[in-house]
Amino acid sequence: MSIAIDSKILREGFNKVITIIDKRNSRPILTNSLIQINQNSIELIATDLEVSAKIVLEADSQEETTFCINTKNISDILRELPDDQLQLSIDQEKNLLNLSCGSINYSLLISPSEDFPKINFSNSNKVIQLRSNYLLNIINKISHAISTDETRINLNGIYLQQLENKLRTVAIDGHRLALFDIIDFESDNQTLIDGFIIPKKGVFELKKLAEANLDQDLDIYLDESFIHVISDKKNYLSVRLIAREYPKYQTVIPNKTTYTLTVEREAILNAVKRIKLLSNEKTNGVKVNLQSGEMTISADHPSLGYAIEKVPVSYDGVEMEIGFNAKYLLDTLNILSVNEITYELNNELSPVIVRSSEEENFLGIIMPLKI
Repeated sequence: MSIAIDSKILREGFNKVITIIDKRNSRPILTNSLIQINQNSIELIATDLEVSAKIVLEADSQEETTFCINTKNISDILRELPDDQLQLSIDQEKNLLNLSCGSINYSLLISPSEDFPKINFSNSNKVIQLRSNYLLNIINKISHAISTDETRINLNGIYLQQLENKLRTVAIDGHRLALFDIIDFESDNQTLIDGFIIPKKGVFELKKLAEANLDQDLDIYLDESFIHVISDKKNYLSVRLIAREYPKYQTVIPNKTTYTLTVEREAILNAVKRIKLLSNEKTNGVKVNLQSGEMTISADHPSLGYAIEKVPVSYDGVEMEIGFNAKYLLDTLNILSVNEITYELNNELSPVIVRSSEEENFLGIIMPLKI
């Protein structure tokens, strides 16, 4: 049998699935991709049993077959090939995929598809349809607060839960929280009402899918163990949910605050960037002194020196000095494309709320740092 496909199309297809492959996996079959040749299409499937992806590519083929091939090997080859027509043929007796591109020829070992895991990319329980741009905005707003502490698995992802007429998305790592609400949302799915956690790897594969399919509707299916996302019946993603209870994040958010500070985003962003250069490399600690109409940001490095900068703010509260991890301040400032930022606080030790009237669906929390 012979299959014709553009090398660029096949290269881009493997680029989308190769990040699924877990190089540390002890099962050799999981370093392979499953290739399904259909009439006029090629399907590429990769999985690590937690996250799975399927890409459907247009191709000139009149026959059907399936086989497995080492994902990294064929991806490396495709990366070096010119953008030209590829001819693929299967030698079943020798278990070879013959690949020709002009004067370039490869014969690659393939293996039977029977050992490859059976992957389901949808179920009958369609929950929601989201525009890819909207999903991308949500992930960009809160993913910086996902925990990297592997001993706290329930924090290693994004939490979603339906609360009355809105869908709430939350990430928290013990030092900060990011929350984004989708308003006017309705569903009777019990898993959504109970709440579920999408693991970090799945979140970033969702981000890749949304980036590759901008201005497209994403069909989302959900059950107790998996979330399935489909775009245009050509891009499929299946992610196993984290089967743990999410912490009571509401207890971190102050019920009320005493003082409010408003500052121009660009002014505080640039000031924190400059002062951070002389902060301690381990803590990234900076001191923020607040007084009427002015914020003073400073850092003192024992072997490099001292830095200080004053930023005008709208603030009429009591004078106080708070320590922060500069990276946490910058992470929140970088994901908000707004003109002004509002900080709400009670004292030097209480959680600080980050908001903006231009992003009403977003709420952030940053915990103070003892310096």
